[in-house]
Amino acid sequence: MQVYLVGGAVRDTLLGRTVTERDYVVVGATPAQMLAKGFTQVGKDFPVFLHPKTSEEYALARTERKTSNGYTGFECDASTSVTLEEDLKRRDLTVNAIARDQDGELIDPYHGQQDLAQKVLRHVSEAFSEDPLRVFRVARFATRYAYLGFTIAEETLSLMTDMAKSGELNSLSAERVWQETKRSLLEATPEVFFKTLKACHGLDDWFAELSQSESAFITGIQTLKQIQKQSHTQPQEQNASQTAPIEIRFAALCSGLSLNEVQQLCKRLKVQNTVSEIAEMVSAHKTSLLNSDKLDAETLLSVFNKTDAWRRPERFSLFLNALQPIARQLADSERPETVDALNWARREALITKALATANAVDVQHIIAQGFKGPEIREALNNAKLEKISALL
Repeated sequence: MQVYLVGGAVRDTLLGRTVTERDYVVVGATPAQMLAKGFTQVGKDFPVFLHPKTSEEYALARTERKTSNGYTGFECDASTSVTLEEDLKRRDLTVNAIARDQDGELIDPYHGQQDLAQKVLRHVSEAFSEDPLRVFRVARFATRYAYLGFTIAEETLSLMTDMAKSGELNSLSAERVWQETKRSLLEATPEVFFKTLKACHGLDDWFAELSQSESAFITGIQTLKQIQKQSHTQPQEQNASQTAPIEIRFAALCSGLSLNEVQQLCKRLKVQNTVSEIAEMVSAHKTSLLNSDKLDAETLLSVFNKTDAWRRPERFSLFLNALQPIARQLADSERPETVDALNWARREALITKALATANAVDVQHIIAQGFKGPEIREALNNAKLEKISALL
């Protein structure tokens, strides 16, 4: 039995990046031997085991043979005869196909170190095309390492294009596509993910709204870039979620889409409600709040009611924050009918103050005046409207 550190931990160590998790491949062992050593088996499609103390993953060396369409259509061989080189050959990129033995020696049969030095993401073998999820994975790696100057090899991008055009991407589950998308959105330069997919026609099936509208795609890309500008930091090795959470980043991506298009995209990707709600709110109300004309009380009250700002103030605050990079992008695009970034900061403060003022209206005071049933809601709205009007 021989154990090797593989994949991301080896790659990131060679790049000088922080290693966050370690995966191992075990050559020459059986499942029974792993269980006898106290490992816990977790893999269903192929034998993966958790270390009894560290809980790190140890997978038996394996080969895979394509048997049907989709990313699950594989026949796995994890017998003791499978070699390390055979296991590494089934991996996606050469930079992910480097192993390190227990003495610290590197095993690199597919020249991953050379590609690391040349900053190239290159597929290991033609078997790359058997797993459609790899189109999104490579786009994510291109996004993560863009700050280091990495690019995708021409032959790999060509292969990704063929895969996208074949229709195989349709066989993926929404959960897997969204997982790759979400992780890429949280990187320092998330726009690279979508530019890469566009270059290989990878947007067509899952991001049809962005694929079919050049203006919506450009708007989303430029608004995502505003988030990086706003943070006043350079792209870093770790994810950049601290500068803006996923809700704001996804809303930025969707900033050029209509409400109906945002809803269709979220449904297709099965985006979780906490994320989709912000994108839909932004799409529905960005025009009324970002228009350069003076805000009026009726508009604000309507937005407060429709977004349920009264009962969900934290979500409403996140919604306002999501409008900031859009305001910056509109200002940069010289759209005179919209507020600029500085004016938006003042307007955001005014909107927040208007909400607090209207929220101070006491419904019990309305009831005490003799209003009943539906009259209470109407009287409450009128009282809030008066408070907002007085503030404006």
